[in-house]
Amino acid sequence: MEKKTILIVDDVEINRAVLAEIFKDEYDILEAAGGEEALAIMNGNEEISAVLLDLLMPGIDGLGVLKNMNVTGKIRTVPVFLITAAENRDLLLEAYHLGAVDIITKPFYAHFLKHRIKNIIDLYSYQNELESIVAEQVTRLNKVNRSVIAALAALIEFRDCETGGHVRRMSTLTWLLMQAVSERYPEYHLPSDEIDKIGMSAVLHDVGKISIPDPILNKPGKLTAEEFEIMKTHTVKGCEILQKIPDLVDEGTYVYSYDICRHHHERWDGKGYPDGLVGDETSIWSQVAAVADVYDALTSDRIYKKAYSHDVATQMILNGECGAFNPKVLDAFLNAKEKILAMYQES
Repeated sequence: MEKKTILIVDDVEINRAVLAEIFKDEYDILEAAGGEEALAIMNGNEEISAVLLDLLMPGIDGLGVLKNMNVTGKIRTVPVFLITAAENRDLLLEAYHLGAVDIITKPFYAHFLKHRIKNIIDLYSYQNELESIVAEQVTRLNKVNRSVIAALAALIEFRDCETGGHVRRMSTLTWLLMQAVSERYPEYHLPSDEIDKIGMSAVLHDVGKISIPDPILNKPGKLTAEEFEIMKTHTVKGCEILQKIPDLVDEGTYVYSYDICRHHHERWDGKGYPDGLVGDETSIWSQVAAVADVYDALTSDRIYKKAYSHDVATQMILNGECGAFNPKVLDAFLNAKEKILAMYQES
């Protein structure tokens, strides 16, 4: 079995020699005479299983090493044992707060020391292996999510001859606008991984159109009042479809997909559908998807109209010709003009 590696950090050579002698049969040994050398070794070596760290050293001391390991994240994966004869309670407490797991007091007792360090190294190895397995499972789940969503998007494209390119552009445009809103308005800020999920979820905003009869869905002229009422049901019909597949995507993606599907036709003034929500009663991601949906519809060829230019479409949205939208979302939309134009040029 391949040996694990221990890094011994102490400015006193005899201390390093004693510890190296204790562990040489079970571990590969690396030595550092100070904090600077220890950090250099750790930066170039991902195989270190434990660090035996003296607290009191010239230059970068033990606390300095611990602080650096917190910055780099190594403290979460590599256990640190303090080597010290000091009994400074405050110093030891600070070291524990920085992530040290145990204290090795001088003089060293080899038998007890070996068992204590082996147990902690085994625990960390198990934890790191478990985290790696979880990360792999998350990656696989994300692939399943994308596959399910892509399959549903393809179904929408097959069902509605107009929405094929629309559903794909909706994903990118919603992601782009959500980023702009998040950056400009702290009250709407979301982490980048959540914005990625929102962009992916927007693909399913029109999944309910699968249930709309062909004569209405692909009618070349204006819908009658009765036909429009049927068309409006695609929001709730889409949610009924999504309710049948909640276990096929992760919870976050399901929640975003469901919310956007139901509420991407709500309006800031409460005159949207299906629930007549007012202002921020509609989630910010559904508000963003609503603007993206209207903009793409205006700038794309449809059975009943030709595409409008970016400037004309923007002015129609600002004039309220397509309903009322959150002024902050519109501000972010205007601010992202160049990115939006670049996106459409590439699509």
